[in-house]
Amino acid sequence: MAVRARSRPTAAPGELVRSLDVRDAVVVGLGSMIGAGVFAALAPAARAAGSALLAGLALAAVVAYCNATSSARLAARYPVSGGTYVYGRERLGEFWGYLAGWCFVVGKTASCAAMALTVGAYVWPGQAHTVAIAAVVTLTAVNYAGVQKTAWLTRVIVAVVLAVLTAIVVTSFVSGAVDATRLDVGADASWDGVLQAGGLLFFAFAGYARIATLGDEVRDPARTIPRAIPVALAITLVVYALVAVSGLLVLGPGRLGTTAAPLSDVAREAGADWLVPVVRLGAAVAALGSLLALILGVSRTTLAMARDGHLPRRLSAVHPRFKVPHRAELLVGTVVVLLVAFTDVRGAIGFSSFGVLVYYAVANASALTLSRQEGRPARVVPATGLLGCLVLAFALPAGSVIAGASVVVAGAVVYAVRRALRGAPSA
Repeated sequence: MAVRARSRPTAAPGELVRSLDVRDAVVVGLGSMIGAGVFAALAPAARAAGSALLAGLALAAVVAYCNATSSARLAARYPVSGGTYVYGRERLGEFWGYLAGWCFVVGKTASCAAMALTVGAYVWPGQAHTVAIAAVVTLTAVNYAGVQKTAWLTRVIVAVVLAVLTAIVVTSFVSGAVDATRLDVGADASWDGVLQAGGLLFFAFAGYARIATLGDEVRDPARTIPRAIPVALAITLVVYALVAVSGLLVLGPGRLGTTAAPLSDVAREAGADWLVPVVRLGAAVAALGSLLALILGVSRTTLAMARDGHLPRRLSAVHPRFKVPHRAELLVGTVVVLLVAFTDVRGAIGFSSFGVLVYYAVANASALTLSRQEGRPARVVPATGLLGCLVLAFALPAGSVIAGASVVVAGAVVYAVRRALRGAPSA
């Protein structure tokens, strides 16, 4: 009996190929969220919230859920590359879509550099910049070769990171270093601290946007994206909660807030010195996973903005063989390499967080305009997400707020100048 070969998805010239199913999309989201953030974000969040760290995590999760729901409904309505850039443009007007795209591209490009330097710091601290550049070049090449190869590599990275985190959690819970009283909320907790911790931890949740930005490359996007986003978010929340609880049980909020490598210290305090190098490897692999997904998402938003003329139209080209926006990917990779080589981007994380929250504020505002027939969620969901994004954005440290607001204003100025030069009224 003849065996019929499985047909491969195809696309017309100049179009991306729809090759990702629900499982692939969930993996891409997990690779974006369960990354370097879980190894690094706990310490500054614990420093801000103290013994109320879990309240900060819950707040970030609620806002992330609202954003994820709004993004999923919008992605089903507009299944094309670009994410909130497209949603803002279609629902609120050209300017708001542009501003969301600007915040995403600028903020996440800085995040790419930060993730690359994280890889270098864990793999070879003395040559962090060299390793970071090599990581960016390698992962840009992987993305260039096609989104299916990216999804395959992300699946491997997620498996490794989850294995490492499982080892940390299990080792912590069975060790003699556990003290349940460390979970009690004490006098060190404050609302300001909880809000600031929520803003910092939200940054680690924000990767589910990468699923929505792949709208042109997902099979049956109206069904796949709304299913993939909440699944990826739920898995990430469970993982983050278990890791946070293990850190509090073993180190307590005081020590957790002052350590530079929280999960390494958790393993060491739990009497598992053998696990410390494994944690370092896991952190490096996690940062690679985040970097891989970030380059993927930024290049797709760049593609969408170039198609509309907000960026040079040459960046909208799709490779005839690999079916990826190769010029956008090469540009993103080049800019990240320059940042890594010549800039200390640690200060950029603040305005990146601010930009991400503004990006999702636009997504929630866009979802509020959907009708019930268009799949609008209960109004309380996008309304809560919009308010939560704005509150968390302005609860960040003052330096982050100033830097982030400056980037948003700069984007608005660029838009106004471009519109003026074209002789068109601002939208």
